[in-house]
This record gives sequence, structure tokens and C-alpha cells, in this order.
Amino acid sequence: MNPLAAVGRAALGGLAAIGRVALFAGETASHLVRPPFYWREFGQALQSVGYFSLPVIGLTALFTGGALALQIFAGGGRFGAEAVVPQIVAIGMVRELGPVLVGLMIAARVTSSIAAEIATMKVTEQIDALVTLSTHPMKYLTLPRVLAGLITVPLLVGLGDIIGIMGGYLVGTGPLGFNKAVYLTNTIDFLEFGDIASSLIKGAVFGVIATLMGCYFGMGSARGAQGVGHATKASVEAAAVLILAANFALTSVFF
Repeated sequence: MNPLAAVGRAALGGLAAIGRVALFAGETASHLVRPPFYWREFGQALQSVGYFSLPVIGLTALFTGGALALQIFAGGGRFGAEAVVPQIVAIGMVRELGPVLVGLMIAARVTSSIAAEIATMKVTEQIDALVTLSTHPMKYLTLPRVLAGLITVPLLVGLGDIIGIMGGYLVGTGPLGFNKAVYLTNTIDFLEFGDIASSLIKGAVFGVIATLMGCYFGMGSARGAQGVGHATKASVEAAAVLILAANFALTSVFF
């Protein structure tokens, strides 16, 4: 019975963790309707999550779009379907690769940063100082970051989709020899409003997941340098897994 007991303990532990995250998310949302709102922290979070993520998002999307065009051209050549490169690059970037890659890059860059920052504040007793000053830590630290993720990550996803398609365009009209006007026409005609809407909705969900996991594990960090490191690692792992799981669920709903 020991293996069954181990499975049971793991299942109960997983359910307890889901419950804790759900309660944390609910408490974060409840502060949205209760004053005050810290606009300065919100502005800094917008800058950190959105603006400073632009270079890595742009480069990731550009190279992914170019590589996708090469792969589709090479694979399509096996059965004479090289002409579908513009259409598949567009739908692949907008529906799947754009949102997922942006979400994972945000998890790698922003989630780890938030978790390390908040965990360090906890270790150095800065969060205790906030409580002493009658400032709720979740209202001051968590809510601005989660709202920033909700707002900026869809914009990053839209920009990443455009840059990824541009990467495919540069490769397609350069080394692969596609006509520029025909490539653009096929790309525009093939995309639908539902594809773009699903991409932006995924971005909003992924942004909330990434920032929420950083705040959750940062707030729950143990004391000491080891606790900060563990919180940072666990936050990125949880955010990446949840983003991929949410992507599957949303894709099932939309398509």
C-alpha cells in the first residue's frame, strides 16, 4: 500500500497547492475594488513587464518566424506544397507560437524577477515594514504587477505576432524567392479575426499567470538566500507549466 499512499499524498498536496493559488488570486482580485491604488508601483510594473521585455520578445519572434518559414518550405517540398509558407507562418505564429513563446519568455524574464524581488524583500523584512506602515503587501506589490501583466502581455503578443510574420516574410522573399506582394496578400487573406482575438486573449491569460506565480512564490518564500533561490526557481517552473496547460485549454475552447 505504500505506493498508493505516496500517490495519495502527492494528489492531496497538488490539490492543496491549487487551492492556495486560487485563494491568493482571489485575494489579489479583491484589492482591485478597494482603495487606495498605488499608481507609481503600477507605472513601474508596466515599464518592467512591458517596455523592458520588448528586445527579447522581438528577437525571439523574429528568429522563430524565419526558422518556421524555412521548416515549412523544406517540409512542404516533399509533397509539392512550398506555396503554403505564408499562410502557415501566419497562422502558426498568431494562433500558437506567438502567444506561447511570449508567455514563456515573460515567465523566464518577469516571473523570476518578481519572485526574486519580493522574496528578497521578505528576507530583509521590508514586507514586515510595509505592514507596520499600514500598507497591505498584496495591494502594494501583487496587484500592480498582475494588472501590468494583464495589460502589457497581450500587447507584447500582438507585437510578437507581427515581428514573427515579418521574420517569415524576410526569409520567404529573400532566400526562398517568394514574390513580396503575393506573400503579403496570402498572409492577410488567410488570417481571420478569430485568430487574432484568440492570440490576444491567450496573452492576457499568460500575463496574469506569469505575474501571479512570481508574486505567489515570492510572498511564500522561506527565509534566507536559499529560500530566495527556491522561490525563483519554483515560480518559473510553475508559470511555464501553467502557461502550456492554459494554452492547451484555450486552444481546445477556441478551435
